[in-house]
This record gives sequence, structure tokens and C-alpha cells, in this order.
Amino acid sequence: MTANLFARYESLLRAECARLIEEGQLPAGLDLDRVTVEEPRDPAHGDLASNAAMVLARPAGLSPRAIAEMLVAGLGDADGIDSVEIAGPGFINIRLRIGAWHETLRQALRLGADFATAAVGAGEPVNVEYVSANPTGPLHVGHCRGAVVGDALANLLARAGFAVTREYYINDAGAQIDALARSAYLRYREALGEEIGDIPSGLYPGDYLKPVGAAIAARHGRALLHKDEADWLPVVADAAVAAMMDQIRDDLAALAIRHDVFFSERSLTSGARDLTRAAIDVLRARGLIYEGRLQPPKGQAPDDWEDREQTLFRSTAFGDDVDRPLMKSDGSYTYFASDIAYHYDKFARGFSSMIDVWGADHGGYVKRMKAAVEATTEGQGRLDIRLCQMVRLFRGGEPVTMSKRAGEFVTLRELVDEVGADAVRFMMLMRRSDAPLDFDFVKVAEQSRDNPVFYVQYAHARISSVFRNAAELVPDFDPGEIDAAATPVGLLSDEFEIQLIRRLAHFPRILEAAAVAHEPHRIAFYLYDLASDFHALWNRGKELPHLRFIDVGQLDYTYARLAMLAAVAYVLREGLQLLGVSAPEEMA
Repeated sequence: MTANLFARYESLLRAECARLIEEGQLPAGLDLDRVTVEEPRDPAHGDLASNAAMVLARPAGLSPRAIAEMLVAGLGDADGIDSVEIAGPGFINIRLRIGAWHETLRQALRLGADFATAAVGAGEPVNVEYVSANPTGPLHVGHCRGAVVGDALANLLARAGFAVTREYYINDAGAQIDALARSAYLRYREALGEEIGDIPSGLYPGDYLKPVGAAIAARHGRALLHKDEADWLPVVADAAVAAMMDQIRDDLAALAIRHDVFFSERSLTSGARDLTRAAIDVLRARGLIYEGRLQPPKGQAPDDWEDREQTLFRSTAFGDDVDRPLMKSDGSYTYFASDIAYHYDKFARGFSSMIDVWGADHGGYVKRMKAAVEATTEGQGRLDIRLCQMVRLFRGGEPVTMSKRAGEFVTLRELVDEVGADAVRFMMLMRRSDAPLDFDFVKVAEQSRDNPVFYVQYAHARISSVFRNAAELVPDFDPGEIDAAATPVGLLSDEFEIQLIRRLAHFPRILEAAAVAHEPHRIAFYLYDLASDFHALWNRGKELPHLRFIDVGQLDYTYARLAMLAAVAYVLREGLQLLGVSAPEEMA
């Protein structure tokens, strides 16, 4: 039996549709895959709601209500169902018996780790690329959100059965790397005792390059001072990129983020291979490359527009707004051409499913990149791009400004050092990634319901404290060894207890839906709701002594409630683990 309560009743409803088809009451050939069972928007409508009659009406040539009446007649006596009603034009609302929720709790206790898994991935390889910040400076808060979203998404997909590869694309080619090298060269001269004055416009002024300059000076002495730029530039560039990537890896490690693959942009055209040329040749062979001119864009011209005959990709054939240039006037490849080659290489490595996590400032790049993947893979590759909106920093309600170019930005490491990795990771997931997020240093340190990470972790810590008390008062209870069949969970009947069990029942469905939708924030939202239901029950027990978790005078009730808490604690731990957040057993 599946752990997903909603999937169980969805299967039941589809089976009933199949029976009606077999009996000739519904026509053959109906697509039952569109039949779903969800939670009603209004709890007053019941426990479950189905669209079956609505989606089958037109293909069946019947009214939704007529189909709903047939389904209701067949579902009334189904296991666990208390009542079935038709709402509006034909929605089906289902109320479950209290025993269905007790059975859900037993199943959670029986399944253990298998309760918090989904099999939708079926071992399919998926490449999740995230962070991929230019190696021109430390990671800042903007990078932090994409890093957390990407890492939590990778965790989620792995739990859902996908074979996940976590990848970082190193942009170690192009003008920004030349600017980095020249900036590091100035710091190298400074380390040798020269007065370098103000950092010229267009270079990176941050102090983070001083150690890089000192390291280059320690290795090369004054030898680079006597070389032409063409000779020292690649030497300094290599040293600077290596130093920045070491720092980036170290900063990510502070958030417990590690990648499986670091892919160098320069490797696309290094040595004997030219993957960019190979990708362009693939497109050319398919008639998707031509020489032509682009019309001048309306408004401000983008960086890649040039008023000349050039090599263009027919991206408009795949839904893009305009065709895109692949070669610059100097004969070098555009950034877009390199990105085409990179994603074509991902596909060649066996990833038909690719997910990129980008900053919102790359939103205008989405259509062309999806067009390129569709074109190079002949529709076999799937690219999903998750955009992360900006993070606005506050301290006690006052904005904290940052400017990377001025070297005054707030780094990822500073954020983690001040509030801790748990707070950073959880808070970065408390909004949809495509919505702006406000992060207040003061708020995330509060011990209140308004601080989501504290509220969720405190729920787990409170349950742990109950188990510590139980070890003294009910020594034969072991939260890790619960006999689901023998424990009298059927005694649980208070509305707050049932609400907590109902919330537990949602976890397998939330896990699967979040993985399919590539939305890890759904787990954070769910954990907050689960914690809210637990804290509400805790407070109710303070007001009504007969509902307290431990009552040595009523051991059957005590065993039932402790078993329920064991299931809640497990789901809290598993959910927090997916987000990369700890589940403490004690909190100050």
C-alpha cells in the first residue's frame, strides 16, 4: 500500500471509473490520468476532493453531475470513506472516517524511512546546475539563495528516486577573467611594495584580491614585473581563478553545499576539441544556422547585438523572440554559443533532464537557452530553469546595502557567520524562489513563531524533551521501536490530535509534488504548518491535563500519543534534512 493517502484514493477513484467503463456506463478510451484527488481549498468541504467528473465530462459526452452521481454511488462503501458529496457542477468531496487517519499513523510508524520517499524518479539521471558564480570574487547574498535552492532541490530529487548530479559551471573565460587578472596583478604589485593608487574603473576593487596578489608575489617574486601583459596575463588569470574557486568552495562548505562536478568553460575549446564548434555544426546540419542581419532592437540595444552580417541561430523556430548571434565580430564565440555547447555536452553525458538555477537578472536568457536545448537534442532534452529573485537584507528593519563593484557587498560567509547555516538555509526557502525575499538579521535570531526556522526546530526539540521525560516515567517505551499494530492509536480522538495526524498524511504527497514541480520551498512551508499543528496540541495539553502526552495513569493513551509524536519527529527530521537544516534535540 502506498504511503501517499491521496494517491490511494486517486487509485480507488480511477478503479471506479474503470468499472463504469467496463459496464458500459462510461465510454471506452477515456484518459483517466487526468483524474486527481487533492485537498479541498476549504476544509469545510471535506478531507479529499476530486476533479474526476469535470475532466471526464466532455470526452464522455455527459454532464459532470451525471458522472459524479455514478461515481458517488460506487464510492459510498469504500474502505475508510465516511461520506461522498457532489458540490457545484460536479466536484466530488470525500470525508474520511476517523479510522482512516489512525491507519495513516500506523502506516507511518510501520514504514519508517519508506514513509518519506517517493519513486517518481525511477533512477532517471538529472543534472542540477546551481551557483555557477563568476570566479571574480567571493560569493555574496544573491548567490546564496540560488545555492540553497539548488542544493535543497538536488536533495529533494535524490529522495524522490532520481540519480542526481550536482554541477557548477566555472565561467573561466572571457572579458571578466581578463579584468580579474589585471585586478590581481595590481594587488601583486602592491604586495611587492608599489603604491597602486585607486583601482581603475572596470576592475575589481575589493580587498579580497590582496591575498591573491600576495600569493602570486610569493610564488613568482618580481619576475612578472618584467613581462609583457600577453605573457603575465594567463599566469595571473590561472592563479586568480584557482584562488577564487578555492574560496567559493570553502564558502559553500559553510552551508554544507558540495558539488559533484566543476565544469570549466575553457574546457569547451581547450586542446584538440572544440565543443562549441561541434554544437554549432549540429545546428547547421539541421538547417538552424544562417548568415544574416538582426533588426535593431527597440529601446536599449543588448550587449550581443551588432549591426552587421553575422552567424545566427534560428531560435525563433523554438519560441524565442529573435534569432541569436553565435559569433562576435572578432571571430570569437558569444557567451550564448558557449552555453549551447555546455548544455549539449550535458546531454551527451547522459542527462536528458537538466535543471539550471539562475539569478533573476538572467530571466531574459531563458527562452533562448530552452530553444537551444530543444534544437541541439531534437526535443529529447528537457531544460527547466528556476529563477531566484533578489534577497533584500535588513537589520532591525533598516536596509543593508551592498555593491559588488564597490567591494562593499555582504558576503555569503558573513551571513552564515552571523546567523548560522540553519537559519540561512531555511529562510532562503521560506518564499518561492521567483518571489523577492526579505532577510532581517534581527528577525532570524528571534525565538518566536515569527522566526520559521526556530519554530520548526523548536517543535523537534520539544518532542525530544517529551521522550526524555518518557524515559523516566514510561521506561518500556522506545520511540525507535514502536509496534504499529499493537499500539492503541485508535484512542486518539481530540480534534487537535486528528489535525496533527492529517498533516502527517500530507508529507508523502508534498514530497512527491515538490520533486515533480522542482519547488523545494514546499517542504519548508509544510514543516512550518506541521510545527504549528504540534505546538497547538502542546498548548492544548497545558490547558487540558487529560490531553497531556504523558499520563502514567492512562498508559494506553500515553503510548498512543508518544507513538504519534515519534512519527511527527521523524517527519520533521526528514523534512529538515531535505532542506539541509539540523533537527536539534535541545534548544536554549
